[in-house]
Amino acid sequence: MSVAVETGTWQLDRTATTVALKHKTMWGLVTVKGAFATVDGQGEVRADGSAVGTVTLDAASLDTKNAKRDEHLRGADFFDVANHPEITFAVRSAEVRDGDQVHVVGQLTVRGISRPQSFTGRISDASADAVTVDAEFSVDRDQFGLGWNQMGMIRGLTTVNATLRFKRSAA
Repeated sequence: MSVAVETGTWQLDRTATTVALKHKTMWGLVTVKGAFATVDGQGEVRADGSAVGTVTLDAASLDTKNAKRDEHLRGADFFDVANHPEITFAVRSAEVRDGDQVHVVGQLTVRGISRPQSFTGRISDASADAVTVDAEFSVDRDQFGLGWNQMGMIRGLTTVNATLRFKRSAA
């Protein structure tokens, strides 16, 4: 079954959207998990069925349930939110393939550093007025200037999990 999404402008539904991350630390013994409390975005589905848009995260809204760690993550060693308050993902193309699969190609910008990022997500729910896309992909934090690694404790890739719910904008 192929999923068809209505053409037009779509707005991210903040209340039904989550963007979270997890990363192994302490030499792989502990997995740190966090979620961004403030996520915004919009998109446009074109007549050919492809989509473009932007998802923006408030970098300071990352909550790992540890205030001291969150403060460190907001600082210059990591996200440097004073100078780079937003993390953005600019979707250059999103195309439905193989039924409910969505191939997404875009540009991820963290700390003012932009890198290409692509992944395959899945449409988990779609109607005439709303669509939900679930995705999981990995990011190499070193590529974005997040190389702080005291005593080699932080290794490997960061996993990003996103559930993005878009509502059709009024015409």
